Amino acid sequence: MSQAPILIVTTGGTIDKQYFDALSEYQIVESVIEKLLVTARVAHPFRVVELLRKDSLELTDADRELIAQTVTSAPESHVVITHGTDTMTDTAAALAGLTEKTIVLCGALAPARFAESDAAFNLGMAFACCQAAQPGVWITMSGSVFNGLQVRKDREAGKFVPR
Repeated sequence: MSQAPILIVTTGGTIDKQYFDALSEYQIVESVIEKLLVTARVAHPFRVVELLRKDSLELTDADRELIAQTVTSAPESHVVITHGTDTMTDTAAALAGLTEKTIVLCGALAPARFAESDAAFNLGMAFACCQAAQPGVWITMSGSVFNGLQVRKDREAGKFVPR
């Protein structure tokens, strides 16, 4: 049985932030997503496209259109998008019309470069969900899989919950 390759599109967000010193703020730098997958010894075929390096609060409609165009034009039918958590559901809604592809968005509440980050777990969940889920838009965060159009971020609780 052939394994359909997975496209991973990185857009920035906390998952790719780095903290330089006590006097600076977090900055989104070169993505660590491919390194996480290599470290995890992922054998399933994948391709990483580093598309954006933005906090999700800075994403525009034009950025969401670029993400949609990238997914639409890709030969892969299975796509994982790493994304900031604040507007992840907005991007999920912008991708809802891409019904021929299985798209899974994930992010992190702490940068992947932190020892106690949820990034690797969330990415692993997204990678597995992408292989098992039906076409549509999904969000994987904190050990749960959500329909990307029926979820919201509960800022007070620090997690995603069904809408």
